[in-house]
Amino acid sequence: MKALVVSATPEPQSFVASMARTSCEVLERKGYEVATSNLYQMNWNPVASADDFGRRANPNYLTYALEQRNGVQTQTIAQDIQQELDKLMAADLLVLNFPIYWFSTPAILKGWIDRVLVSGTAYGGKRIYDKGGLTGKKALVGAALGGRPHMFAPDGIHGPVHDMLRHLLRGTLGYCGMGVPQPFFAWHVPYITPEARDEMMADYIAHLESVEDLPLMEFPHMADFSETMEPIRKQ
Repeated sequence: MKALVVSATPEPQSFVASMARTSCEVLERKGYEVATSNLYQMNWNPVASADDFGRRANPNYLTYALEQRNGVQTQTIAQDIQQELDKLMAADLLVLNFPIYWFSTPAILKGWIDRVLVSGTAYGGKRIYDKGGLTGKKALVGAALGGRPHMFAPDGIHGPVHDMLRHLLRGTLGYCGMGVPQPFFAWHVPYITPEARDEMMADYIAHLESVEDLPLMEFPHMADFSETMEPIRKQ
């Protein structure tokens, strides 16, 4: 089994950085061969642009997704993208460790998603959800935030945290076909005691150790939809 741990935090002493190191340690103990992508350490370029393609299918107008397909097929996609794509495609498990910024991922991680989850490989056309290009892989989110759990309860001020990250959990990971175990959230991290952080890390370790058995989030099944993506009404 192989895993890819992608971390996106600007502070190497942060709780998220510790989560990423812990992800590698626990998975290695479990027998995984672990690859890593520390995006800040790599100085990862998050900007999707025409520079990502050495030979364009259409040099006059940039349709990024179509150029991704052409770049992979012709082996002219940017080298940094190809290296990350190779790691992703080799992995059985993807782990994303990041602090939540503005109810979302940091820009550098969004840029990794934009550039590496290439059209034609990770998804495309009707190759989505349970027919997606990354079907058979799992993706675990381990994120940290400043809020408290009650703030993200169904009747909390922000609403459920899963709704907040729907664009990532469903619209990206599930959309590409990956099984998505219940994510792990480290709450109120900047404001709690070191002892409380230790307890939270112990909870994260337990979460990682049971990653194969965690329940998966529910996403659409393509068999329930027509050729035009309309729901099939069952009698």
